[in-house]
Amino acid sequence: MRLFYFILRVALKALANNKGRSFLSMLGIIIGVAAVIVMMAIGQGSKESVRANISQMGTNIIMINPGADRGPGGVRQDPSSMQTLKVEDYEVISQECRYVSHVSPEVSTSGQVIYGNNNTSTSVYGEGLEYFDIKQWEIVEGACFTEQDIQTSAKVCVVGKTVVDELFPDGQEPVGKTIRFKSTPVRIVGVLKSKGYNSFGMDQDNLIIMPYTSVMKRLLAQTYFSGINCSALTEEMTDQAIDELTTVLRRNHKIKEGDEDDFSIRSQAEMMETMSSTMDSITIILVVAAAFSLLVAGIGIMNIMLVSVTERTKEIGLRMSVGARGIDISAQFLIESVLISVTGGLLGVLLGYGISSLASSVFMLPTTVPLWSVVLSFVVCTIIGIVFGYIPAKKASSLDPIEAIRYE
Repeated sequence: MRLFYFILRVALKALANNKGRSFLSMLGIIIGVAAVIVMMAIGQGSKESVRANISQMGTNIIMINPGADRGPGGVRQDPSSMQTLKVEDYEVISQECRYVSHVSPEVSTSGQVIYGNNNTSTSVYGEGLEYFDIKQWEIVEGACFTEQDIQTSAKVCVVGKTVVDELFPDGQEPVGKTIRFKSTPVRIVGVLKSKGYNSFGMDQDNLIIMPYTSVMKRLLAQTYFSGINCSALTEEMTDQAIDELTTVLRRNHKIKEGDEDDFSIRSQAEMMETMSSTMDSITIILVVAAAFSLLVAGIGIMNIMLVSVTERTKEIGLRMSVGARGIDISAQFLIESVLISVTGGLLGVLLGYGISSLASSVFMLPTTVPLWSVVLSFVVCTIIGIVFGYIPAKKASSLDPIEAIRYE
């Protein structure tokens, strides 16, 4: 133990005598570790943000889209071009599915909405009343449209905060005002509570919701739905609800056993897992790219240590001539290499934390630094110090004492 402390002291003194060179050797490790920490922080933070946003909408949501996932030859089809979801499907789901708590048909379009001299581009969704329960929308001004409005295809709507801000910038009361979507006049009956932007940078408040019959008859002149939104009784019953929906729709569409569905069903939980898997893959790619700088830094450490062995050849010879063993010399250079690597790793972690905090506060990027990434960084730095310090240490320990003393 006393010998180890002596070797450690000698190694620290050697590094202190060459502060500039030691820091330059650490610089590659510092940058590499900081890059890895920042990439992991952004990846993990983005993943948690996406999961949180999806969870806010409810993990028991089920979405039915027209058309199969894949067409002939494995080509994905455009759901908007499919016309397989009809009013009869909505009715049979509402009447027969026991694991479904809410159901709402959906039709959608987009375009320009106008009020007076103000206009903006937005999306219009035709929905049923239960849509507000499925997607957890709240009305903060006015009221929602009614079942009577749906039956009569009334030209009424509820609007998001962004639409209100764009059309009524002077602070007018929007409820009761008549706006025009394309050439169709629509009366505002309510304003939705703001949800802000989601993790993908999409403005969730830039929308108009109308009775689905109004959009189908008055705006689009179509008889089919672009989708049907449902919610399972509980998150745990989502799989049973999907099985039940599949059975009901296959029967309603008269699809024979063995034939492919002409619809697709996805759950919010499935979307969450898919997004998490995608974010994990992206994070791994970013981390691997950043980790290459650690490899370059390790090669730099090895080069510096080889130069150090050459410069201190006479010192090595003197130490060996007074009794130092090859293993002692080897240990000294290995310790120097590990100290450079681990110290650089520590500074890199601090720098990575700082950049992550800056990215979160200034650029509003979601960041989370997982503890295991810090531990892994130190383990990797230690391994780099040992691996890339081995060759210089081996070279130092194999020097001939007499030849080393004579070295100029």
